Order: sequence, then C-alpha cells, then structure tokens
Amino acid sequence: MAGCKNCGQCDPASKKMKDFKRVVALAGNSNVGKSAIFNQLTGVDQIIGNWPGKTVERAEGLLHHKGLRIKIIDLPGIYSFSTYSMEEIVSRDFIALEKPDIVVNVIDASALERNLFFTLQLIELGVPMVIALNQVDLMEKKGLSIDAKKLEEILGVSVVTTVAIKGIGINRLTEIIIDAIENKKLPNKIKYGQEIEQRLEKLIAVLGNVNTGYPSRWTGIKLIEKDSEIRSLFEKADPNVPIFADSLADEIEKIHGEPSGIVITGERYHVADMIAHKVFRDIMPGMKKRTLTETLDNIALHPVLGYVTAIMVIGGLLVWTFLIGARVSDFIQNFLTAIEQYEPVITGTIQNIIWNGAFTGFVAGVTLIIPYVIPFYLILAFIEDSGYLTRISFMLDRGMHKLGLHGKAVIPLILGYGCNVPAIYSCRIMETQKQKTLLAYLVTLIPCTARTIVILGLVATFVSIWWGMALYVFDILLIIVVGRIAFKVMPGESVGLIIEMADYHVPSLNVILKQTWARTKSLIIIVFPAYIIGSAVVQALYAFGALTPINNALMPLTVWWLGLPAVSGILLIFGIVRKEMTLLTLAVIFHTTNFGSIMTPVQLIVLALVSMIYIPCLANILAMASEFGWRKATAVTIAESGTAIMIGGIAFRLLSLFM
Repeated sequence: MAGCKNCGQCDPASKKMKDFKRVVALAGNSNVGKSAIFNQLTGVDQIIGNWPGKTVERAEGLLHHKGLRIKIIDLPGIYSFSTYSMEEIVSRDFIALEKPDIVVNVIDASALERNLFFTLQLIELGVPMVIALNQVDLMEKKGLSIDAKKLEEILGVSVVTTVAIKGIGINRLTEIIIDAIENKKLPNKIKYGQEIEQRLEKLIAVLGNVNTGYPSRWTGIKLIEKDSEIRSLFEKADPNVPIFADSLADEIEKIHGEPSGIVITGERYHVADMIAHKVFRDIMPGMKKRTLTETLDNIALHPVLGYVTAIMVIGGLLVWTFLIGARVSDFIQNFLTAIEQYEPVITGTIQNIIWNGAFTGFVAGVTLIIPYVIPFYLILAFIEDSGYLTRISFMLDRGMHKLGLHGKAVIPLILGYGCNVPAIYSCRIMETQKQKTLLAYLVTLIPCTARTIVILGLVATFVSIWWGMALYVFDILLIIVVGRIAFKVMPGESVGLIIEMADYHVPSLNVILKQTWARTKSLIIIVFPAYIIGSAVVQALYAFGALTPINNALMPLTVWWLGLPAVSGILLIFGIVRKEMTLLTLAVIFHTTNFGSIMTPVQLIVLALVSMIYIPCLANILAMASEFGWRKATAVTIAESGTAIMIGGIAFRLLSLFM
C-alpha cells in the first residue's frame, strides 16, 4: 500500500508531487497517532516542507491502492479552528477553501470526549468525513469500549477502529476512504442550544449576500464567537453583517452571562459529553484497573514531587552524560595518545599543518564529540518517546508563564541542549509572534552540543565536573533573568495553552536509534571533517603569522578585561563559525589537548563561560534570520555578545579572589 515508483505523477528532478484527482486530509489533535496513520498510508512516498508563505511544516504523501493514486495531506495537530496559531489558520483554510475530497478525523479512542470537541468543529465546516478511532488498544487497557456503530449513527460518518502504530485497521480504513471519496457523504448536522440555533438561523439568512468561500453555518458560528479574522472578511464587503452578528452575540451573552465565544465552546463540550456517554459501553468486567499512566502521574504531576522529578531528570540527563562521556573519553584519549607519540615522516611547516593540525583536530573530535554527544541524545530520545517530556512541560508551565511563555516552550529549550538550530525552528509551536521570537532568543542561550563540548573539554575535564555543572546552573538563571526582561520589553501578546499529555509507553528502540542518528549524523558528516580541515587551516594561518594582528587588536578585551591568554581573540572569532572551533583552535595553537597545562582554572572557566553566552554560531544566526529576519537576528547577536563580555569580565575578577 506504500507509494508507487515511476508512476508518471512525480517530477523526478524535484520529487514534488503534481496535482492528483483525489486529495485526503488527515486532521486531529496532537498525540492521537495521526502521523502513524499518515506513515502507514503513504509508506516512503512522502514530502516534508513548509506551507507556501508559512513557517508551518507541511507533510504530504501518496497512497497507491488498487490502481488509484491519492494525495494524503497530514495537517498540523490542533485542538480548534481559532486564530491563535498559524497551524490552526493553515488547517482550517485548507479544509474550507481547498476542499479536499475527504477529511479523515483521527481520534484518540482513550480520550473520546476531548477529541470530539474538534470533531464537532469539523462537522460545522460541512465537509465529507471519515473517523479513524485510533489507539483503541490504550482504551481497552483502561477497561473501556466504544460502540463504533452507534457513533456512526450519531455523526453520520463512517467510523473505523485502528491501532496505527501496529498497522491494525489500516486496510479497512483505506477501503472506507476510497468508498467515502466516491460517495462524498456529509456528516449529520449537530445542533446546539435553542437560543444559539435560533439566532444562528437569522444570521445565516443574511450571509448569502457575501461569498467568503467558507460554509455559511460555520461562518455564522465564528461571527457569533466574534472571530476577528472572519469579521474582517465582512467589514469591507458588507459592514452590516458583523454589526448584526454582534447584536445576536450580545443577546446570547445576556442570556448566559458569559462571552459568546465561551458559550459556544461550552455547547461543544456539552454535546461532546452527551455523545461520549451514548457510545461508551459499560466498563468490561474485571478489566478496569489502575493504569501505568495514572500510577506514574501521581508522582510526575504531584505539586511537589513532580517538580523534584523534573529537575532530577533534566539534571540527571546532564550528569549521566558527563559521567559516561568522561569514562569513554578517557579510554579513547589513552588509545590515541599512544599513536600521537610517533613522529611523522614529513618535517617542517607541512608537518605542523598536517600532524599538529589535522591529527589534533581528529583527536579533539573523537574524544570530545562522540563520548559526550551520543549518550545525551540517547537519553533525550528515550525521555521524548516515553511520553514524560510533556509532563515536564506541564510541571514547568507556571514558571514559563513568568517569561510570557507556556509549558510547550520547555520542549524547544530542552531540544536546544542538543542543537539550537532545530530548536529555533521548533519555536513554531508557539502561538503568537512575540512568544516565538522570545523563545528563539532564549533557545540561543541554551548550551547546545557544541557549547557542551567546550564546557566539558575546558572545565569538566580540567577543573572539575561540579564547576561544569555550575556553568549550566548559571546559564539557567541567566535565561530566567534575561527572559523576564525581554518579556517586559518586547511588544506583542502572549497566550496560554492546554497541554495534551499522551499515555506513557515503553520507548521504541527503533525510534530512539532513528532520532539519535538524525541528530548525530551531522556531527559525523560535517563536524569531523570540519575539525580536521579547520584544524589544518588554523595551523596554517598560525604558521604564517596571520593570527597575530587579530590577537593584538583584541588584547584590551581578552587580556585586560577577561583575563585570558593573548591568543583568545582568535579563539572567540573561530568560535563564531562553530563553538567547538574554540577548542580546536586552542589545541592547534598549543599542539596539545591537555588544556589544563596551558591555562589556569580561572581562565578555563571564564573562556567556557564567554563561549557559552556570546554570539550564537553562524548556523544559529542564519536560522534566526530565516525565521525572524536579519534585524532580529542581528539584535540577538549584539545583545548576547555584550552580555557575554560583561559577565566574563566580572566572573574573572570574582573567581580570582577565591581560586
């Protein structure tokens, strides 16, 4: 059932799919298994990119079944069709305006009522639908059962039970999709309270004069909710429509004593609750028992133990990485030291460039990247796949509000410890432009893998592991202080969000390994060659005296203010390309990776501290510029450089008093 090859419908050069006669959209909440169904339907024929003109990821693939070629569009996971996020706007415009042949609403069977809230909004759009009742295995573990036939009768659409991750029900779902495309059966009209329906009928009667492209019933509901974007469609064409809608909304607000948007939301939840009660069968005898998720969440979401657990997990991730990395690094270092003792055949300047340059870069790469980075990524992937990462987000939600963010911001921040670049792009999960920009700024302050290498290679290895941990603690405090200030200064609005928490499950070794490889392959493909080639280049520049003028020009800053060796100017400049180049350049210049023999503990700490904070690497700057523009990218670069220099000088003077 996977995608075809050489079918004539794809451009071999660009691999972009051309228009197909049939288009199916997958829609649903986050964490309902929508992506798993997408993967099952499309196999390897997938294209991942962005929606035109939007920083929202677009996934599309090809379903090839019984001679039919159907384009499958995986819409972003959302909870409503509001205008709070670009994901919601993209999804609703695609469904309402692009008019796919069928919308497959993927529902988490174990959280039916919560998912039906979104289903009702799809029904309001009046589009042909199929419901994939997914994760029924989790529902059964809770001792619950859903009458799928009853749900079909109520909603008027086909309902298919699936366990997508295991491929169960996918064949049946495919057959139903094909049948639904041919029949195009619309769902039943779901009515809300009488006071809403009466006013909605009046409003729909006057909407026919303006063609917005959206269904009239859905448009009427959004106008009563006072949706700003839908209102703007009418303000130019027929200003009387939004005025009339406001008067009807005011009547509803007088009846209920609440804003009309909240009243409509309450109606949806009320209907969803009624439907859920009608289709849930009695709890299966002897099967209802406390689930693993409920047991673990008693600790993970506890008002005290939850915070302790979150801090222990994040701290443990870093400490464990240090401990494992240190042992593996020592083993590799001892092995390579024996090779390093042999004198090369080539002598003179070429010897220095090749042996002291390239080989030193190779040693630095092997002993600093592999031992520390891989354990970190393995643990992070384990935490993500287990379902615990969302619990951390929930527990830290209140704290994130102090920074103008919410709990989901924790995810990019934690990902930033791996690499800031994908973490910057993941800031798209935030709802407002202010939140996205603020979070991206804070992400650039997170010590990524490259900066971790500097901290480990300078401080944890040659001062102590606890001083290395102290730098991480200081960085967290700095992010809190800077984030709070930026939140107050930065214009724009911030919104909160309900966090969806899927059940815990045993992490998949395959998923963990794939995620780890995806995050580390750039290190193998890019960083190792960069270490070796860059090391040789730096050694060549040093051998021909090209670095001395730069160091001399920066000496007032590096030597007097920061208390670092004179060569530090070139170290910081090369660190802009990639932060680990700081270590690489230092190793090349002094012909050793034993940095404790060439710098004092205070200098090692200050150099690591400044490298941790100052200018993000070139890749970060480019990522910021592509997402937020060069003006903001430049502002972040200048702000962080100034902060690093100021803090570095103060740290040098304070540490010199005690060390």
